[in-house]
Amino acid sequence: MVRRKQYSVFAEFPLLIAVAVAFLCATGCKSKNIAESVPPEVTVANPDIQSVTDYLEFTGNTVSTDSVSLVARVEGYLEKIHFVDGRPVKKGQLLFTIQQDQYQAQLQQAKAQVAAQKAAVWHSTTELARYTRLLAQDAATQTEVDHWRYENESSEAALKSAEAQVVLAQLNLDYTTIRAPFDGRIGRHLVDPGNLVGAMGQQTTLAEIDRIDPLYVYFTISERDLLRIRARVQAKETPSFQNRLIPAYFGLLNEQGYPHQGRVDFASISVAPTTGTLQLRAIFPNDDLTILPGLFVRVRVPAQQHKEALLIPGDAVSFDQQGEYVLVVDDRNIVQRRSVKTGAQVGDRLVIDDGLSAQDRVVVEGLLQAIPGREVSPQLENKSAASASSS
Repeated sequence: MVRRKQYSVFAEFPLLIAVAVAFLCATGCKSKNIAESVPPEVTVANPDIQSVTDYLEFTGNTVSTDSVSLVARVEGYLEKIHFVDGRPVKKGQLLFTIQQDQYQAQLQQAKAQVAAQKAAVWHSTTELARYTRLLAQDAATQTEVDHWRYENESSEAALKSAEAQVVLAQLNLDYTTIRAPFDGRIGRHLVDPGNLVGAMGQQTTLAEIDRIDPLYVYFTISERDLLRIRARVQAKETPSFQNRLIPAYFGLLNEQGYPHQGRVDFASISVAPTTGTLQLRAIFPNDDLTILPGLFVRVRVPAQQHKEALLIPGDAVSFDQQGEYVLVVDDRNIVQRRSVKTGAQVGDRLVIDDGLSAQDRVVVEGLLQAIPGREVSPQLENKSAASASSS
């Protein structure tokens, strides 16, 4: 009887495991070698060349171009108010009326005095002429002639004084009506009708009026920025404040950008030693009178124009302990770290003042795969597609 050999599956199990492990190891190592041999793709772009303007930005506040406190210049009872509180007023518009009866009577009295003095002048002139003729005929004395000459000159002086009193009386009468000195916006009235104003020579404030069209914006420039502009003026890169019309722009806290345009019209003559700043002022139109004095605003003033500035996307600029840098790809497709100095921001792009040339290939996408010293596969950015997506 022939006995057959019986083979156990479990006896071959270690051999199968060893074969499977060897196959997986070979496959994985091959895939790893393939992955390491293919450089990662990154998107690169050359810096754009564009003429841009460097701006300085400040915080300022709005101030009325003219502000006047309306006061009572004569004594009397306030009779009537001719405006609505807080409303715009026009130059010459009647605002207040003070009791006029007393000053009208004083004016009539002064005019009557002028008439009396004119009569005195006529009488003394006639008598002086008469006694001068009589003196020539030895019918009068020199003393009488001298007397009438004195009377004539005195009456002429009194006439001039009376005429001056008419002017003063007319001024006091005019002061009883208070009018707007310019176009502006008036505040609330501070005295109600029926109250005595201007008593005992006191100047009672009746209301305040501001001119807010145009409107001033005051702001300060730091010593560092001032010295930068001064250096550019000396290098003839930037005209000085006195030699050109400098535009200025401002925006309110709830506005986008700087929609209001004006010009710088004043610079202080000295730097404040406590703060190291120089005060500047810009003037802006305010036709609709919607911008009020006392608001905080964002101010932007052009400082320098770069005619051939290099611009790259702001996302391409990184920062570490050594400062700002970008990643560039050289001729051998090796990634390099390049330190740069950035300037003004134009939209979503930054001006590069130093560190790049127009021929450099800057990594703009795939920054995580771009490791300095490693090889990459650079793909040139599609400018039209990028501009369409940004817009």
